[in-house]
Amino acid sequence: MPPTHPLLGRGSPVRPLVRESWQRSLGALPSPEAANSPVVWESRELQEFRRNHPLAAVMPVIQQLLVVPSQDTGLLVAVGDEHGRLLWVEGDSAARRHGENINFAQGADWSELVAGTSAPGTALVLGRGVQISGEEHFNPAVHSWSCTAVPVHDPDSGGILGIVDITGGPDAVGANTLSLVQATVAAAEAQLRIQRLERGPAPRRRSPKPASPSAATAKPLYCDSLQILGRDQGVLHIGGQALTLSERHTEILAMLALHPAGLTAEELSDMVYPEGTSLTSIRAEMVRLRKLLHRHGPSLVPESRPYRLPRALVVDADQVLSYLNRGAHRLALNIYKGAVLPRSEAPALASLRTRVGLLLREAILTDASPDVLLAYLQLPEAADDVDAWHSALRLLPPRSPRRAAVVAHLESLEA
Repeated sequence: MPPTHPLLGRGSPVRPLVRESWQRSLGALPSPEAANSPVVWESRELQEFRRNHPLAAVMPVIQQLLVVPSQDTGLLVAVGDEHGRLLWVEGDSAARRHGENINFAQGADWSELVAGTSAPGTALVLGRGVQISGEEHFNPAVHSWSCTAVPVHDPDSGGILGIVDITGGPDAVGANTLSLVQATVAAAEAQLRIQRLERGPAPRRRSPKPASPSAATAKPLYCDSLQILGRDQGVLHIGGQALTLSERHTEILAMLALHPAGLTAEELSDMVYPEGTSLTSIRAEMVRLRKLLHRHGPSLVPESRPYRLPRALVVDADQVLSYLNRGAHRLALNIYKGAVLPRSEAPALASLRTRVGLLLREAILTDASPDVLLAYLQLPEAADDVDAWHSALRLLPPRSPRRAAVVAHLESLEA
């Protein structure tokens, strides 16, 4: 029997638009709790992609009509590309910090395939303006938010260039909010049309210069991603699709992604298999992995001698380490969904699991704010961590209402 969304059993009416989106989300995700919005761009890659995106030309219009009027209202204004990846997220600092708690931040993927039902992702699927309120979101972590989004269409081809979204509390789905976003999008599309008319016919491009030997493997403006945190099987996000991999293929792909210079068959085998395993095993798995990627992600089919990926692939565990190195504890914790492939016995994955867990704990306990530390304590691996709970007690002000829950938990641990 196919899975269903838990709210469908409550007997309360559900809009057909929302019901259909939940069903699509369940087709791509095992459960509402599995919905995630991974960060698919690092800062430098995001800046480069934004600079070359068509919507960069109309950001002044969106700023004037939507961002400036929304200041100090608790609302966020987001602009994403045609795949639902957020390019700009504007709003006051408090609203942006709250948005980071659900990874509603620049560089994150909010497509329906990845994040489930939300205004940005669902509006792109339907090709029209959408409002999603509270519990209509597929992901329970987003139930306190509401959002309105409208696609931006190319004035010449009619294709979708991206999305404009307002996210926040109940005001984000107010009676006039959809009309406001639609008017902003209409003004942006008109501005695009005017700019193209002023430029006149596009000049004929010169013949491209011969490609350099490294051009075929040059890093693209965006990176696909592999999720290995808090799950027994990895999920590969590529070209707007989510592909669940076997445990062994996840281990191999993760190692190749983390070693972009390449690995020999011996090196890869030592990382993935216990000592004494024949090289025949790794070669046979590589054949199967190549066939799988030929069907679903041809641009990631590994090369041979050495084994390596032809393009960059972001691994969520590596993102956590990167954010920890920069002191961005909140973003690191937002990405961290649990231990690296908890059931994997691959030597390199076990080592990575230990490293990520220890570095995250050390960073949170040493330098994080009370809010971030309390969020960390909600992880299963922190439930019995007495030192971490004592750290929270030391950081919280004496009159904080949150101290009672911390004290009660410590008493239960000591009992």
